[in-house]
Amino acid sequence: MSDERFEVVIVGAGPAGAAAALVLAREGVEVLVLERGDFPGAKNLFGGILYTSVVNDLLPEFWERAPIERHIVNRRWLTLDEDTQIGLDLKSAKFDVPPFNNTFTALRSKWDRWFAEQAEEAGAMIICETNVEELIVEQGKVRGVRTGREDGDVEADVVILAEGANALLAERAGFRPQMGPRNRVNAVKEVIALPPEIIEDRFHLEGRQGMALEYFGGAVKGTVGSGFIYTNHDSLSVGVGCLIEEYLRLNIAPYDMLDDFKAHPMIAPLLRGGETVEYATKMIPEDSYDALSDLYEDGLLLIGDCAGLVNPSIHHEGTNLAMASGVAAAEAVLSARKANDFSKARLAEYRERLEDSWVMKDLKRYRDTVHFLLENREMVNEYPDLAIRLVRRYFTLDDTPKDDVLKELWKTIRDEVSFFKAARQMWRARKTML
Repeated sequence: MSDERFEVVIVGAGPAGAAAALVLAREGVEVLVLERGDFPGAKNLFGGILYTSVVNDLLPEFWERAPIERHIVNRRWLTLDEDTQIGLDLKSAKFDVPPFNNTFTALRSKWDRWFAEQAEEAGAMIICETNVEELIVEQGKVRGVRTGREDGDVEADVVILAEGANALLAERAGFRPQMGPRNRVNAVKEVIALPPEIIEDRFHLEGRQGMALEYFGGAVKGTVGSGFIYTNHDSLSVGVGCLIEEYLRLNIAPYDMLDDFKAHPMIAPLLRGGETVEYATKMIPEDSYDALSDLYEDGLLLIGDCAGLVNPSIHHEGTNLAMASGVAAAEAVLSARKANDFSKARLAEYRERLEDSWVMKDLKRYRDTVHFLLENREMVNEYPDLAIRLVRRYFTLDDTPKDDVLKELWKTIRDEVSFFKAARQMWRARKTML
């Protein structure tokens, strides 16, 4: 081993890694964070919602100084067919006052850098442009990491992997299941520049208010996935994402699906006049609770996307789970440090903390979401399309008596929907998705 030694080495300076580093550094732990990118956030291409209940506990009223884009006061969930949309609209003045429902838009290249700086100010050391090539394991215990730098071996009592959804280190070492086309989403997005005043006028916003729109059904060709538009300060994050298995099944490339989404008659007017200034792609884990590994080994903890901690339901939560796991990991390390015991048995406290928290309680609740949707494709294809047709027909004005319209609609439902199958699916959907 090298003479280089830290108490804790964290691989990855995203939200999970930075949260763990912040908590540990505040307690005087010698923490080294290794980041592949030129700076924290350089390789984090997320384009969605930053959920911040954990951040606000760590850094109260962070929004007064952090580089957030907008706070979300309006959320919409919509489904599309070729020329129509229907959906649910939620807008609340309660979300327009601190802590703003803990829901913001952010550009991770800005946010991750700022969050990592808070850990640095607390005493963590962050070294960028450093690739961790493998874990150093001796007699079944993780002893440190091997980097691509000269004399790049670093010893540690505990290594915390926050390497993201690809999780190559954890997979190669056999500490988590391999990713595959059924447990990974590939999302593509564009950042489209628009002046703030146009965004605010077009989306009926004031000041730093923001909107999040999520699209299902025809927006993503009836796949298990979604499209999205999120308002930033002077740009829109626009994209689509679905299971890799779905792209293969339809033989469609992600960027083609995005182009079709942007060209839809309900979407194109929202993007009018904008200029694409960034194009990015991101992998998102869709691991079921039942497929999670232990998340801890002798001298090792897995956090965030690396651990597979993403809520796949309509809530689409990930950043808050990542940061919560970082905090839980740090607290488990502090407990192990006090006992001078970094064995697997001792580090099991990390998993116990997660199980006792909302993190695992939510993941348990939504453990069957992806499997349910794959096995009941009517939920993402036929039923949304039918709902649009029924609502559109009901509100289409012609000389047909309303009683006849209702009879026509009921006949359509009887002809196209198996009552008992649909009832069974809706009952299961209530338990797996809502």
